[in-house]
Amino acid sequence: MKQFKTLKLVLGAFLISCSILNVSAQKKNIIFLFADDAGYHDFGFQGSKTFPTPNLDNLASEGMVFNEAYTTDSVCGPSRAGLLTGMYQQRYGIEENNVPGYMSDSSKLLGDEMGLPLGINTVADYLNPLGYKSIVLGKWHLGNADRYHPLNRGFDEFYGFRGGARSFWPLSLKAALDRPEDRMEKGFGLFEEPKKYLTDAIADEACDFMERHKEEPFFMYVSFNAVHSPLEATDEDLAKIKGLTGKRKKLAAMTLALDRACGTILKKLKALGLEENTLIVFSNDNGGPDGTETSNYPLSGCKSNFLEGGIRVPFIMKLPGVIKPKTEYKKAISMLDMVPTFVNIAGGNASELKGLDGVDLMPFITNKNNNAPHERLFWKIENRGVVREGDWKLLRYPDRPAELYNIAEDITENNDLALKHPKKVREMYKTLFNWEAELERPLWQLKRIYEVNAVKRIDEKRNPVLDK
Repeated sequence: MKQFKTLKLVLGAFLISCSILNVSAQKKNIIFLFADDAGYHDFGFQGSKTFPTPNLDNLASEGMVFNEAYTTDSVCGPSRAGLLTGMYQQRYGIEENNVPGYMSDSSKLLGDEMGLPLGINTVADYLNPLGYKSIVLGKWHLGNADRYHPLNRGFDEFYGFRGGARSFWPLSLKAALDRPEDRMEKGFGLFEEPKKYLTDAIADEACDFMERHKEEPFFMYVSFNAVHSPLEATDEDLAKIKGLTGKRKKLAAMTLALDRACGTILKKLKALGLEENTLIVFSNDNGGPDGTETSNYPLSGCKSNFLEGGIRVPFIMKLPGVIKPKTEYKKAISMLDMVPTFVNIAGGNASELKGLDGVDLMPFITNKNNNAPHERLFWKIENRGVVREGDWKLLRYPDRPAELYNIAEDITENNDLALKHPKKVREMYKTLFNWEAELERPLWQLKRIYEVNAVKRIDEKRNPVLDK
């Protein structure tokens, strides 16, 4: 009898230890909440007093806010390519947006043929062998042709549209025929317009995905088209915005819907008991654009240029038990870092993946590595190029001499130090050129007039605009 009791105790202890090991070895879920064209300042956790974002503010308080998070480009398509591959997108020929009808006829690829090259792996390609179920929700913008479809690029599920922008309301038949890439699609080839405001519909589909895959590790790329134009908001959300008028009010209402959708997803995650085992990231694809009255304060510039307001974005990361709540990270990171960070969190080894330009952020943000994640970061569109090296930032233009700024001392980029440091300018100019020598020629380019307009906005958006 005594031996039987001893055996029961040993067996019980063994089962408990197995349970503990199973929990500790459990793979982390990964949720990436990605906004579109939002202003740097247009969130409560970023300092806005007029844009209510309670759910994202709460997420920021539960995790870490990054002060110097950068996209790989100042426009939507290329920045998504860099994000999902962990490589500078110029390495495989993506340098500009792929917008049918706006491209130069000399482009190698046009129309639906403009897409992420098939030989390039995505984060889903890396996570799939590690046992993850993955989904793209919302905007794709990496090729309209079937062969570029998310289900042909490593993802298991898709609910979204293949193009770069669309209405937040159901499309008319004419609109769907004129721009088929704007149609909402579930899976492959099943087209059906949402029955509600699109931002909320995306959140509902995300919750359904989590419910169906709660027993296995999953990766959700929630690629909202909010708050990209067209500026469309519900009457209910508009009624909640006080003290604003015109475009600014519509933008605030759209941001409120974006925040609500993020909250819907996060509450479902908690209800499923998965919150403690999930890495959550929130960010944006590029700076707020000119024309929709976004605020990138205190940064100069906007979408389509390489001033800080075009490439620096809001960024939150939460991982319970690993990342301390209410903390900040003040060194420069890049969206290139998402792939290696996600792969390692998933139990893979990103150091074995060839060609990645990003790094795993976890050692840096948990103080295991006190160095800066990146010695240098680069940006390029046509003749415009940028290299950031430590606190120094060099901008090369086609229509004026290069400019040099110390970002730590001059976040608004209004004190050009190029004449004071000519040797530094020459050194960084050469560094930028040497990096460009590694790149592929662009597969497509916009008509020249759009580059001219982008350069004009550099001068027009020099002065930071405070929330209004």
